[in-house]
Amino acid sequence: MTSPKAVVTNTDSKPLEVKSVFYSDGVQCAASLFLPEAGAETSDGLPAILMVHGWGGVQGALTGPFIAAFIAAGYAVMTFDYPGWGSSEGLPRNCINPIKRVGNVESALTHLKQQSVVNEKKIVLWGTSFGGGHVVDTAAQHPELLGAIAQVPMLDGQDAVKAIPLLSLLRFGAYGITDCFMGRRPIYIPVVSAPGEFGSMDRDGAEDAMNRGIEIAGIQYDNRVAARSVLTIGMYRPIKRLAKIKIPTLLIGASRDSVAPFNRMNIENRNKDYVQTKMIDANHFEPYFEPVLSQNLQYQLEFLHSLSANKE
Repeated sequence: MTSPKAVVTNTDSKPLEVKSVFYSDGVQCAASLFLPEAGAETSDGLPAILMVHGWGGVQGALTGPFIAAFIAAGYAVMTFDYPGWGSSEGLPRNCINPIKRVGNVESALTHLKQQSVVNEKKIVLWGTSFGGGHVVDTAAQHPELLGAIAQVPMLDGQDAVKAIPLLSLLRFGAYGITDCFMGRRPIYIPVVSAPGEFGSMDRDGAEDAMNRGIEIAGIQYDNRVAARSVLTIGMYRPIKRLAKIKIPTLLIGASRDSVAPFNRMNIENRNKDYVQTKMIDANHFEPYFEPVLSQNLQYQLEFLHSLSANKE
């Protein structure tokens, strides 16, 4: 299937946002391409960053400061919504299957490469949280890319499951198994919840972070995820693909992360040639906000600068 023609919006402001759609598994997905300035181009196209959202992530939520920083650094930035999430089509809504999501990232990457203003040889993958795992999976399959960044990445579902309190784990299992028999009418649980309340993420200030993120972005958020989704976490282990990565990759972990524990030594031992790590003293959600955001962005911008320098 070919994608319909892109629609340009906000032509009187900077950055320029180009809205478009692409198809993944036959489902129409929404995408936005942000450009450094109206009409900004180079003779061989702009370097670009494909942003891969996390567990319950949608376009606009928690990514604004990163988009602004990358655009200021001269990159085009593309965001997208997974099928069944945000502005994308697809039923049932708000279901997560990590294997299918990696396929969605592949479709988004193909779409980005097709944009006339983008240099397809200078694309960087960027992922956060669960999406950081998708970036590792995708990077391992694309040695032609310029590089990859994953912040607070969920690299090992087994470690993530071990961090969940037992009573919550049992409740997730009961809801998830029941939901598997519901077909296109899922049983939903909250994506984020207050500490101690039932939701797929109730730790590390998850609810406060999402509320701040959507308020800053000025968007509405459907705080639901199909319960069957939680059954996929333990089986998802992108850490096994780290050794296959052949492009410069930056992984940024948080020292107090209880949502996606970051085992730095284990990670570094799997690929010393292409993967570098940085640590931030933070929980899972603090790197999205100040005062931790500045350090997080500094690591990422320094890495992007090194990619540009090595390419010249």
